[in-house]
Amino acid sequence: MEELERLNREVRSCRLCRLASTRKLAVPGEGPEHARIMLIGEAPGYHEDQQGRPFVGAAGQFLESLLARIGLTRRDVFICNVIKCRPPENRAPMPDELELCRPYLIRQLGLVKPEVVITLGRYSMELVFKGSSISKIHGTTRTIDGVTYIPMFHPAAALHQPRYRSLIEADFDRVPDILQELDRRNASPPPPEPAPPEQLSFF
Repeated sequence: MEELERLNREVRSCRLCRLASTRKLAVPGEGPEHARIMLIGEAPGYHEDQQGRPFVGAAGQFLESLLARIGLTRRDVFICNVIKCRPPENRAPMPDELELCRPYLIRQLGLVKPEVVITLGRYSMELVFKGSSISKIHGTTRTIDGVTYIPMFHPAAALHQPRYRSLIEADFDRVPDILQELDRRNASPPPPEPAPPEQLSFF
């Protein structure tokens, strides 16, 4: 936990990009040190900037209801964002801001070591699904270095358009099955090593 808290302190005092001059509080993220599931959003909004915590506004309330659908609370998962400071007026993150903030996210992934990463929204999806359309790949899975990634719509989108709400609810409903499949794989004994090939003798 010391390494994670050290990283959190770095984020809170970060001055690497222009967002440091407009934020109130940086938002490192929160959750258990070795959470099985990590949720990655896009950037803090107004309420997150005020409190220094991720997903505490209306989108956060919807996220908590999504977690409740699958028997979890926010205390069971690690929640963070690609960008750790609120862009002014909730504008989209700039490419250089994303680039400068990315090492913090990579370090969080390395410290928490989640089995499942749920990306919420387009900018977090780009972490592993570069150039893809979220409307086409949401709810699918991709495993990289033993971590299963699931792209989903951002909860904020569901607050404005009801059709996104039903889509993200359906995607979340699949998460328990994905976890059970991972449990089955982990419980299965490794396949036996093949016997060494016999050498042919010509004598």
